[in-house]
Amino acid sequence: MAGSAAADDATVVYTLTISHNNDGKSQVVNAGGEITDFGGAARFKAVVDDLRGAITPSATEGVLMISSGDNFLAGPEFNAGLANGVPFYDTIAMELIGYDAISFGNHDFDFGPDILADFIDGYTVVPQYVAANLDFAGEPRLQAYVDSGDIVASTVINHAGVDIGVIGLETPNLPFNSSPRNVVVSDDLVNIVQTEVDSLEGMGVDIIILAGHLQSIENDIELISEVSGVDVAIAGGGDELLASTGDILIPGDEELVDGEYPMLATDKDGVTVPVVTTSGEYRYVGKLVVGFDANGVVEMIYDDDSMPVRVATGTCNDTEPCDDAVTPDPTMQAEVVDPVVAALVDLENNIVAQSRVDLDGLRSSVRAVESNEGNLIADGLRWSATAQAPTYGLPFPDVALQNGGGIRNNTIIPAGPISELDTFDMVPFGNFVSIVPDVPREQFKEIMENAVACVLDSDFADNPNCGSGRFAQISGFEFVYSTLGDAMMEDIDGNVIQSGTRVLDLVLDDGTVIVEDGEVQPGENITIATLNFLAGGGDQYPYRGAAYTNLGATDQQALSQYIELGLGGLIRASAYPEGGEGRITRIDYAFIPAVASP
Repeated sequence: MAGSAAADDATVVYTLTISHNNDGKSQVVNAGGEITDFGGAARFKAVVDDLRGAITPSATEGVLMISSGDNFLAGPEFNAGLANGVPFYDTIAMELIGYDAISFGNHDFDFGPDILADFIDGYTVVPQYVAANLDFAGEPRLQAYVDSGDIVASTVINHAGVDIGVIGLETPNLPFNSSPRNVVVSDDLVNIVQTEVDSLEGMGVDIIILAGHLQSIENDIELISEVSGVDVAIAGGGDELLASTGDILIPGDEELVDGEYPMLATDKDGVTVPVVTTSGEYRYVGKLVVGFDANGVVEMIYDDDSMPVRVATGTCNDTEPCDDAVTPDPTMQAEVVDPVVAALVDLENNIVAQSRVDLDGLRSSVRAVESNEGNLIADGLRWSATAQAPTYGLPFPDVALQNGGGIRNNTIIPAGPISELDTFDMVPFGNFVSIVPDVPREQFKEIMENAVACVLDSDFADNPNCGSGRFAQISGFEFVYSTLGDAMMEDIDGNVIQSGTRVLDLVLDDGTVIVEDGEVQPGENITIATLNFLAGGGDQYPYRGAAYTNLGATDQQALSQYIELGLGGLIRASAYPEGGEGRITRIDYAFIPAVASP
C-alpha cells in the first residue's frame, strides 16, 4: 500500500493531497518562545498556498484543506479579537486560509455557544462545518447554521467531478472540558460514523475522510477498528507530532515525535486506514498524499510526498536562511498578525506588579501538585469573591477552587515585573468568578475527591472520563490525600460509579475540621468561590446543579486586581514560596487511622 510518488501503480486513478491542521488555538503571531521564526498565521497561509499551487485540480488529481478542531483558544491573542469585535481576527485568519471542511474542537465552545456563533457570523462566506455527533437544537443561533446547511454531520466536496465525503466528530467529553451549554453531544460514535459512511456511500461517494477531535490519535485508531468504509482519518486535540525519518522539523521538535506520519489503523473489515494529525498552533501543515482506485479504495500512500510541512521563515542554524522559508502572506499579516501584535504590546507594557519569587505555572505542576502560581490564582478568586459578595447579597466564601486545566501559561515566570499580558497567559479563558453557597460538607468532600481522582496513570486507564485538568489549586484550607485510596469515578452522565476514598483530612484556615481520618465531621455547610465553568459541572466537578451566582469579574480580572490592589503590587516569596506552602499534602503509603489509647 505504501510507496513513493514515483511508483507506477496502474490501479491508481485519482491522487488526493490532503492538507490539514488542528489545534490552531489562536497562535496567529508565531510559535513563541525562542522559535519566533516559525509558525504564525501569515506564514501558515503562505505554506498552504504553496501546497495548493503545486496542484491543478482535475479528474485525476485533487487537493483539500481540512481542520480537525480547536480553531481558537482563550488567551491574549483571542482577547484582541474579542475587543475588536466581529469579525474576530481568528475568523479572518481561517477565511483567508480557506478550508474545505472544519470540525469543532472542545476549545471552540470555551466561551459558550454565543461567542462561537459570533465567530461564525464573522465569515464573509461560511465554510462547511462538520459535526456528526452534536445536536444544536437547544442553541437557536447555532441551529440557524444547521438550518442553512453551514453546519452538517458530513459534507460532500466535489472537485473536478470527483466526490469526497468528510465526516466531523467532537469529543464526547465536551460537557466536562468546555462550556457547550445546550449543545448536546453523543458518545455513540461507532454507530454515528457508520451511519454517515453508509449514507455517503449510498449517494455514490466512494472517498470518505473522518475529521475528528477525540483528544488523542489513539482514540481515532480505536474508533476506526470498529467501523468500515473510512478511507482516511484526521485526528485532533491530542497535539501529537507525527514525522518520519528525514522530515524537516522545527528545532527542538525532534524529541517530541509521537509516531510515523501517517500512522496506520485497521478497520472492522481488516482494511488499512492512514491516520494523521499535527502538533498545533500553526506550526505545521500536514500533507498526506494518497492514491485511490476506480472504486475509491486507497491503493497507495505516497510516503515520499507525505509529511508534516513546517511553517518557517527567517534563518536556520543562527545565520543561514531556512531552505523552506516562506514569505508571510501580506494580507494575513496586515489584517490579523499586525493588529494582534499591537494589542499584545499594549498588554505587555502595562506592568501591574513585581514578583520577588519565580511563579511555577508549568502544566506538569498545576495539574498534579500544589504550585505557588496556583495558590496565587486561587487566592485571587477568593479575594475577588469576598470583595463582591455583599453586592450580590451572598455570604463570604470559606474557600476557593481553581482547576489546574484553567491555568495555561505552562512556564515558570521569573521574578521581576508582572504585566497584564502575564495575567492573560496564566488564566485566559474569561470564566466568571462565581460563588456557590451552602454546600454540604459531604458534597465538599466529594468535590475534592473529584479534584484528585486522576492523579495516577492507572486512573486514566481505569476511567475513560479522566482528565488531569480537574486537579485543584486551592485557597482557604489545607487537605491531605492518599493515592492508595479509591479514585472517585463517574459515568458520562455524572453518576457516581465508584465513591472516592482518597481525601483523608481537610481543615479550613480558621481551624474548622471538615474531614478527619477520611470521615466528614458534622457542622455548618461551606461557601465556595470558584469559576462558572466548574460550578456548571466542568471537569466533572460534582456541584450537581447547585445554585451559583456569577460575579462581575473574570478569572483574569480577579487575578490582575488581586496582585495589583490586594497585594499592593508586590508578590512576596514569604507568601508564595516556591513549591507552595503546604496547602496540599499527598501520601503514597498505606494510611492507618489513629486509634484512641485504651
